[in-house]
Amino acid sequence: MYWDLKHRLADAVNAHDVPGVLACYSRDAVYVTPCGVAEGHDQIRWMYEQLFRAFPDFHAAAWFELGDCDNPAVTEWTYTGTHDGPFLLPDGREIAATHRRITVRATCSAHVTEGKIDSHREYYDQLELFSQLGFGLLELDRIPAP
Repeated sequence: MYWDLKHRLADAVNAHDVPGVLACYSRDAVYVTPCGVAEGHDQIRWMYEQLFRAFPDFHAAAWFELGDCDNPAVTEWTYTGTHDGPFLLPDGREIAATHRRITVRATCSAHVTEGKIDSHREYYDQLELFSQLGFGLLELDRIPAP
């Protein structure tokens, strides 16, 4: 059951199907990413919309699933996409489209209660992402505040 739900979430993410994504989460779920924390469907919707806006061809390819553990379901991914829209930083600043391709390694764990994800924690190396977008740490400091 847990892995079926996790696979449905991955399919919805790769289809950029926001209603399909939300159908996998409980109404009061918490989604934690390096970009911030989202609580509940409205905030989770917004986080995924921002991701798909920044990377219109975003794709997550699972390459390892921790088979000995059902709950939480733990997956390692490779995220790919082209940065063709504004990318929101955790402090509210945006990186304008660079039109660069990214390939980022990531992992996540999703805890399921009563058939829905109630806690989803996602991790990736932000410096790996930012360097592929053409930024080092000092260059990010030069992006103006909102």
